Amino acid sequence: MGKKYINGCEKIGDTEMYYVSFGSGKKKLVVMPGLSDGLATVKGKALLISSDYKKFLKDYTVYMFSRKNKMPEGYSIRQMAEDQAAVMKQLGIENAFVMGVSQGGMVAQYLAIDHPELVKGLMLVVTAPYANDVALASVTGWIDMAKKGDHRTLMIDTAEKMYSQAYLKKYAKMFPLMARFTRPKDYERFFRNAYAILGFDARDELSKIKCPVYIIAGDDDKTVGSDAAYELKQAIPDSKIFVYEGLGHGIFTEAKDFYDRVLDFCDGII
Repeated sequence: MGKKYINGCEKIGDTEMYYVSFGSGKKKLVVMPGLSDGLATVKGKALLISSDYKKFLKDYTVYMFSRKNKMPEGYSIRQMAEDQAAVMKQLGIENAFVMGVSQGGMVAQYLAIDHPELVKGLMLVVTAPYANDVALASVTGWIDMAKKGDHRTLMIDTAEKMYSQAYLKKYAKMFPLMARFTRPKDYERFFRNAYAILGFDARDELSKIKCPVYIIAGDDDKTVGSDAAYELKQAIPDSKIFVYEGLGHGIFTEAKDFYDRVLDFCDGII
């Protein structure tokens, strides 16, 4: 069977949720991105996104979901997880490997807590069990930049909080250019996503997660802090952890073996 690339849209309530999928395998991997989804969804990006998952395409069908298009005021991380579960069920995705990155990792925690039948294995990447001081400072700063319409500063500050100095130095000229092409028509979607982070705290319920869990982080994370991964490890029974030395919130871009680690974890679960 050949590779399949799907740019999908699923109806949910009075709105829709965009997703992409690629690969032709029987195993399912669901990926939930971070706060950047508040600026640009995955719509139409199946082929582009699939490039990171080349080794998955034979044995897995990979899905990446945006948050739904129309989000109500006060929309919470837990409500995001409920909507994610609903769309997965509509698409017939059960017993899947789930990888949540940053804010997506917060959503993934509640998905595993409230819908264990959907999650066979859980990967929590550069995320936190609650909105700690580092995360609060990062997100409130970005909200303020967005309110001022200062997209260039928002993009540069995001990059500085994500990447190592070596990476920033190498690609310094790209970030102002990216700012020019990533500015949204308005920031309403970004605000709804960002404010949801500020109210997030799953610490009291993390012990309910019973599936295998792999926590992946960097030891210099300026977005959620370097203690967050260890707090997750302590709160989730029998979870495994790997921390990259010298890297931060952008490990999925900078660490050459990141996707190999993800694949090894999934392949190791029968």
